[in-house]
Amino acid sequence: MDQVKQRLKEVGEKRANVLKKLVREHGDKVIQEVTLEQVITGMKGIVALLTDTSKLDPEEGIRFRGHSIPELREKLPKMNEDGEPLPEGLFYLMLIGELPSQSDVEFISKDWSRRAQGIPEHVFDVINGLPKSAHPMIQFNTAILAMSTESHFRKAYMEGMDKKDYWDPMYEGVMDLISRLPVIAAYIYRRVFHDEKYIDIDPSLDWAGNMAHMMGFESVEVKRLMRLYMVLHADHEGGNVSAHTTHLVGTALSNPYYSFAAGMNGLAGPLHGMANQEVMSWLETMIQEIGSDRPSKDQIREYARNTLANGRVIPGYGHAVLRKTDPRFTEQLNFANKYIPDAPLIELIRNIYEVVPEILLATGKVKNPWPNVDAISGSLLSSYGIKEYRIYTVLFGVSRALGVLSSLIWDRIYGQPLERPTSHTLEWFKEKVGFKE
Repeated sequence: MDQVKQRLKEVGEKRANVLKKLVREHGDKVIQEVTLEQVITGMKGIVALLTDTSKLDPEEGIRFRGHSIPELREKLPKMNEDGEPLPEGLFYLMLIGELPSQSDVEFISKDWSRRAQGIPEHVFDVINGLPKSAHPMIQFNTAILAMSTESHFRKAYMEGMDKKDYWDPMYEGVMDLISRLPVIAAYIYRRVFHDEKYIDIDPSLDWAGNMAHMMGFESVEVKRLMRLYMVLHADHEGGNVSAHTTHLVGTALSNPYYSFAAGMNGLAGPLHGMANQEVMSWLETMIQEIGSDRPSKDQIREYARNTLANGRVIPGYGHAVLRKTDPRFTEQLNFANKYIPDAPLIELIRNIYEVVPEILLATGKVKNPWPNVDAISGSLLSSYGIKEYRIYTVLFGVSRALGVLSSLIWDRIYGQPLERPTSHTLEWFKEKVGFKE
């Protein structure tokens, strides 16, 4: 048993016992009242999931196992002192609940590099069977399902095993899957946008650095950006569409490939991970209509107002939970201001940030007028040469695997049951609250 798996076993057994005792002794306690509006309008704010990896506070933003993003950028191991945290370290933190050592991170990097070289040839055949015109997320998700032929969990389950040990083959499958996602993402990127000129994996590189390399970017700058991007998009507690869907499908004891593919179908929606494409499309249209990649604040203000007047939203602004500027936006903007402050798109993002919130507040209809992670992520990637914004959601998906799949392992450690909420008809709700037409 490897060192990470052994530590997970030790931590997991203790926490699983605590959970069992908690339910046994306090399972009949009422912890929250639920309103009709909460049920009918998307279940926002209803406590219904157990997720240890991260927690989203409306005022403070995301915390990973209790650590804020600025804290993680300071405390997680890096390639060098001035670099960005390695995503392997964040995965270890979400999985184990402890800040990793440099040796922990190096172990995961080497383990993922080794596992990444085991992708079956039929996976690439399946991708190549799709038209290049198919959206990269279609190709990405198809490849994930094709890799399920290698599922450790399905094999172990079919052979018969004690359910308390389900976490073990789930861990192996998750480690395989996470290790191989950068290879698949880079392969799709080179296939669609670079004439099928593929680049082999470099076993000496870290997980995010290797993805930049396989995409065709060898500079230190792009690899540094990719590490930051993978950390910032890794998790956002358990209730978002991709995380909840991965968990939900996993409760049926589906293997990690099935579960993650389901989550990625959710991520591909324009109200979730594909929002970064919506932002880039909005920016591109603005630049074309105004006729400048450096529009003035007055021009931005007029364009934003026209967007709202035409019944459309300003993409990248607002959030279902947050009531402040998304810390992930802030950290990306800080990164851009440090390394590429004069890039036209970054200047545009800064000016939009100064203009749009006041316009949204003036409508009197917006609870959160502040930017979220999507408001800048695409502009940052584009400014570093990754201009093909149809690949952005795939990159988001590679990162999100770190959080949702570490949570999937914990679902099996905790022995989470099949999720099956109760539903009712409209007539039931009318009767429940005494509503008369």
